[in-house]
Amino acid sequence: MSRLDSTTADRFARIALGHVGREYPYKLDHVLNGPEDALPPSILHPIFFGSFDWHSCVHGYWLLLRLLRRFPEMQAAGAVRAHADAMLVADKVAIETAYLDRPGTAGFERPYGWAWALALHGEAAHHAGVGWGEALDPLARAFAARFTAFLPKQTYPIRTGTHFNTAFAMLLALDWAETHDLALAALIGERCRAWFGNDRDAQAWEPGGDEFLSPTLMEALCMARVLGEAFPDWLATFLQRLADGQPATLFTPAVVSDRSDGKIAHLDGCNLSRAWCWRAIAPALPPALAAIARDTADRHLAASLPHVAGDYMGEHWLATFATLALEA
Repeated sequence: MSRLDSTTADRFARIALGHVGREYPYKLDHVLNGPEDALPPSILHPIFFGSFDWHSCVHGYWLLLRLLRRFPEMQAAGAVRAHADAMLVADKVAIETAYLDRPGTAGFERPYGWAWALALHGEAAHHAGVGWGEALDPLARAFAARFTAFLPKQTYPIRTGTHFNTAFAMLLALDWAETHDLALAALIGERCRAWFGNDRDAQAWEPGGDEFLSPTLMEALCMARVLGEAFPDWLATFLQRLADGQPATLFTPAVVSDRSDGKIAHLDGCNLSRAWCWRAIAPALPPALAAIARDTADRHLAASLPHVAGDYMGEHWLATFATLALEA
């Protein structure tokens, strides 16, 4: 069973260092209110202008800080520290935060980028004495406020396996909120129970052609965090045929036909995120089912871990999800 080690961490860190500062190509999530708003990424986003898009750059920084904390002696550690010192500073964060006050930004990066911004701050806060967490705090608080305002009016969860997936965002946001905003943590728990608590016999019609998350397993992992000791009973009704290897789609790695196509390349992420979910819920399963979960995770890892780098359509983000899987 593959696990994250210092050699792999150093490789992933070097991959991330190669794209968090690469401005082009870049896909903007940006509303033009006039011709004066047509600005390059590095002006609009002085920190998160790399990695093809804003959210990938955010979790690229999360990846760097996570690897640095876990493997402080890796060869790339000095370069990671230097880059973070230069970029994760108050004046740049102030511009990123002020962007959220522009007209037309209410839905900017909702909810995927919101959740990763919280995760980045949470990781930065573990690095004491360097100022990264303190610098990022205003940005995290701004996104926490957005979650607090939005969740009560989100009547229905979004179950697609792309950036709009509700369960994934709730999982990352809850991890942050339990340390930094207990009221938000309580709200997330309440909403997840309302959205997912009565779900039964998941059919798992997945993956969609551009999904990088498993809607079914992502919901399961989210509810594992929300429900705690009550999770096994919920899971027994949600995945009723798990012992029979059903739904079969959850046990079958996705086929990636063209890794140069950004949407099709998402399916490597689907394999990696499934591996993460299977590994993370395995401890809550009976021994025989836990063994099946871990074996399934290993097969998903084997399908996509060799493809973390090679084409920029995957290289600008896949190492993050590989790390989540290898850490689980």
